[in-house]
Amino acid sequence: MTAFYKGLSEADCIDGQNVTVEYHWVEGHYDRLPALMADLVHRQVAVIATTGTNATALAAKAATATIPIVFAVGQDPVKLRLVTSLNRPGGNATGLNDFLSEVDAKRLRLLHDMVPKATRIAVLANPANAASAEATLQGPREAAAAMGLQLGFLNATTIGEIDTAFASLAQERPDALFVAADAFFSTRARQFITLAARDRIPATYSLRDYVIAGGLMSYGADLVEIGNQVGLYTGKVLKGARPAELPVVQSTFNFALNLQTARSLGIEVPSGLLSIADEVIE
Repeated sequence: MTAFYKGLSEADCIDGQNVTVEYHWVEGHYDRLPALMADLVHRQVAVIATTGTNATALAAKAATATIPIVFAVGQDPVKLRLVTSLNRPGGNATGLNDFLSEVDAKRLRLLHDMVPKATRIAVLANPANAASAEATLQGPREAAAAMGLQLGFLNATTIGEIDTAFASLAQERPDALFVAADAFFSTRARQFITLAARDRIPATYSLRDYVIAGGLMSYGADLVEIGNQVGLYTGKVLKGARPAELPVVQSTFNFALNLQTARSLGIEVPSGLLSIADEVIE
């Protein structure tokens, strides 16, 4: 949110002065989105800004073809039918794409580089986020097939189900864990880190926040950059820019490692990974 405000200010829009920012949270209950968007459309808000999940952007697009939408999504927005092209979106929506499938394929490869002997990888996803869940799993599936890895899939949609999933992992003993990118999961970083440490399982995550909290490794889009870009585009639209003419921006990515966690797991981090990491936590 700090980054979002910074982006707004770069377009000379200041919350509480010349704009009013109104926040809404669905807390993982994606079935609430249609009613929420219908209310926003009924009240004729100036812009709908969405971050963190495809589902929110798709719900906004389904609700209005006139109110400007600024999104951050993990899939190709052309394939999602949010825009007609990346350079000239052509409708009422534009924003940022973090290419989730491609990124997660690379994330699985990085995990295998970290733990070369790992052949059985557990993948934990949130099926409640249906608009993103399948895209999240596509990249790892394709990468696993190319590398000869065996994936096992677990689901969790609540705090309790995360605990249950780790109880299953403790019984099945996979070699490593791939935690899918998900807005709800990102709010439970401490829970994931605590459980992974308890069960001594090498795990990879989508955001550096997990690594800062004690996770082994992460590779994914920079949330600060996403917030800043969504804020900047929101400000530009409020100042009169047309989404149809604002090109979709591609996110940059961050690869983070936690050496202390690696040592606690008895993992010697390969020099090749250290050399390409954007952030190494000692």
